[in-house]
Amino acid sequence: MDSKKRIYISVFMFIAVFLIGVAGFRIFGGQGWTLLDSIYMTAITISTIGYEEVVDISANPVARIFTIFFIILSLGTIAFAVSSITAFIVEGELKNILGRRRMEKEIAKLKGHYIVCGSDETAQTIIQEMILTRRDFVVIEPSKEKIDKLASLGNFLYIQGDPSEDAVLLRAGLDRARGILPSLPTDEANLFVTITARSLNPRVRIVAKGIDVKSHDKLKKAGADSVVSPTFIGGMRMVSDMVRPAVVTFLDMMLRDQKQNLRFDEVQVGKESALVGKTIQEAKVEEQTGALLVALRKAETKNYEFNPPGERKIQQDDVLIFIGSPEKLSALRK
Repeated sequence: MDSKKRIYISVFMFIAVFLIGVAGFRIFGGQGWTLLDSIYMTAITISTIGYEEVVDISANPVARIFTIFFIILSLGTIAFAVSSITAFIVEGELKNILGRRRMEKEIAKLKGHYIVCGSDETAQTIIQEMILTRRDFVVIEPSKEKIDKLASLGNFLYIQGDPSEDAVLLRAGLDRARGILPSLPTDEANLFVTITARSLNPRVRIVAKGIDVKSHDKLKKAGADSVVSPTFIGGMRMVSDMVRPAVVTFLDMMLRDQKQNLRFDEVQVGKESALVGKTIQEAKVEEQTGALLVALRKAETKNYEFNPPGERKIQQDDVLIFIGSPEKLSALRK
């Protein structure tokens, strides 16, 4: 039985015992007992205060026997109620403490993860995509109530706090993070988080939400690598759906179809990678992972080469762009 259910049962039992006491003293007390006298006797008996009795029951054996049984019943009810309330407080608080400690330990292990600031509709979309594509990320949200609502999206790590505070961002592992996504209700709040994040980690990538298009330049000057306007993106999507419906349907299939579940993703070739110096044909990345190579960004020029030929050699710091399922892309990154 969980703690909340025990609390409800305790309340019901207390009310029932109180009514039994009032009725019992009214019935067995005799004609000299009024309703108020019965309520008074019930109250002092349950509370074990022991004030002076309003009516002497020593000469009434039936009333004395009822009082004995009622005292025993009251003590049992009080003991159950106290234990239920204690369990509710202790178990709930202990669960929260242990949960927070476990989550903080998991966050401390993260490296190269992402930080999502906020809980609005844009942030919810970000969180869903992070979960779907199996990314490591941490959510920062000041409101516990909003965090509880986000729980319906799935399991994820979070910190309750103000994302504009240095200590909160560092608890989320900003110094080890790959990127941070401020998605707060106002441009001012996103601007402040951007400035704070950039000062704490000059290397982190910042993609901020900009509600007003006029604020985009300010966010970029504050340190944002990219600024996205949900309103602008929504308008572009409506136009695309009108003039390029087949393309939009294909993209929707990639993003929303649970059976297909395809994504574009990129992998940068590191210095120690076994792919360095090999041709695309020799690397056989597509055969090993099942992901489709659609483009390659050259390290030296930053230009994109679409559908690169098999004889194209892979160099250090080249960025390979693939399309595939999250499982295949995860294997590809490894």
